[in-house]
Amino acid sequence: MRAYEIIKRKRDGLKLQEAEVRYVIDAFVAGTLPDYQMAAFLMAVFLRGMDEQETFWLTDAMRLSGDQVELRGIEGFTVDKHSTGGVGDKTSLVLGPVLAALGLKVAKLSGRGLGHTGGTIDKLESIAGFSCDLSPAAFVEAVNRIGIAIIGQTPTLVPADKKIYALRDVTATVDSIPLIAASIMSKKLAVQNKALILDVKVGSGAFMKTLAEARELARLMVKIGKQAGRQVAAVLSNMDEPLGRMIGNALEVKEAIATLRGEGPADLVALVKALAQEALLAQDRRLPQAEAASRVEQAIRSGKAWEVFVAMVRNQGGDPALVENPARLPTAKAVLPLVADRSGYVARIECEEVGLAAMMLGAGRETKEAVIDPAVGFHLLKKVGDAVQAGEVLAEVHVDPARDNAAAMRRLQAAYRLSDQPVAAQPLILDIVS
Repeated sequence: MRAYEIIKRKRDGLKLQEAEVRYVIDAFVAGTLPDYQMAAFLMAVFLRGMDEQETFWLTDAMRLSGDQVELRGIEGFTVDKHSTGGVGDKTSLVLGPVLAALGLKVAKLSGRGLGHTGGTIDKLESIAGFSCDLSPAAFVEAVNRIGIAIIGQTPTLVPADKKIYALRDVTATVDSIPLIAASIMSKKLAVQNKALILDVKVGSGAFMKTLAEARELARLMVKIGKQAGRQVAAVLSNMDEPLGRMIGNALEVKEAIATLRGEGPADLVALVKALAQEALLAQDRRLPQAEAASRVEQAIRSGKAWEVFVAMVRNQGGDPALVENPARLPTAKAVLPLVADRSGYVARIECEEVGLAAMMLGAGRETKEAVIDPAVGFHLLKKVGDAVQAGEVLAEVHVDPARDNAAAMRRLQAAYRLSDQPVAAQPLILDIVS
C-alpha cells in the first residue's frame, strides 16, 4: 500500500477503503509516513471531505493508536461529558457531581486550556493540592466509591491525535468537520464509558460559528459514537456570550461552588440541567422528561451534589476547607472596574475577545508552556439584554498589578457592544441531537 496513491484518491474526491485509512494513521504514528505526506492527506480531507463511514474508520484508527481506559471494574452506568470549548465554561465542575448524585458513574477525562478556551484541569488545580494524576486502579476505585473522578489525558492515550493536531494547526486544516469529529471522538471513545454527552458550542466564542455547522458536527459525532456502541447525545448551546458571569480559573471554581449550593447564574444552571437530563435519558429512554428534570433539580436542592464535589476534592488531594470557604481560594491582588462610556443596552459581548483578554491577564495560556495565574479574570456584571448607564460598571477585572493589564482592559471594553434600543436576551439551548 502506497501513501501517494491514497492521497491522490482522496485529492480526486474518491471514497477511501477502511484499510487505506488505517494504514495512513498507523504509518504516521509509527514514523514511517513523513509529515509532508500526512499534511497532504489532511489537506485533501479538508478540501474533499469524508463521508460518515470514512470518518468512523479515521476515528477508530486514531482511538486504537494508544492505550484504552478500561472501566470494567466500575459498577453501574458510566458516563462522560465533553464540551467543544468556550469562555466561562465551568459546566463539568457542576455537572459531574450532579450526575454522581443521581447515581450515575462519572469517569471523566479532561484537558487543559489553550488560547481563549479554558480547561477543566486548570480550574480544578486552583484548589491547592488537587491532582488529576490518578492510577487506573485509583481512578476506578474513586468512581465506584464517590461516583466521580477526573483525570487528565496521558501521553499514551490517542497519540495519533496529538501528532495530527500539531500538523493541522500549522497547515490551515483545523476547520474540517470530519477532522474535528475524529479528534474529539477518538479521545472520548478511548475511555470506555457507556454514554457520552456532548456540549457543542455555537457562536463567536466557539469553533462552530453557525448553527448549521454545529448541527453537522453534532450529528456526525453522535453517529460515530453509536456506531462504536455508545449512547450519545449532543446539546447545542449558545457561546455568543460567556457562560455564567465569572471568567478565570479560581473565579470559575467559586461560581461552580455557588451553583452547587443553589445560587448559580441562570444560564449555567439551565445548561447543567439540559446536559444532566440527556445523561439520565441515555441510561433510560423511558424516563419522562419532566421526571428527569425534577431529579436534576433535587440533586442540587438537597445538597447531595455539593457533598459529592467536596468528596471528590478531598479524594484527589485538594483541601476541602478551600471549597467549603471559597474566599480562601486564590484571590487577585487588585480589582479594577470596567465602566461603560455611554448609556444603552448590551447588544453583544464578543465572546472570543473576552477569552483572549482573560488570557492576556494571565488566566489562560498562549503556548503550552505558559504558566497560569489562577486568581485573575473577569466578573461580568452586565450581560446581553441588560440596560447600562454611562459610568456604570460593566465588569470587575481581577488583576495582578505587577503586569501591564491595559491592553486586556481595552480588549474587554471593545468586546462589549451597546445598542440604543432594547435587546432581547439570547436563547441558551439551541438544539438537541440524540
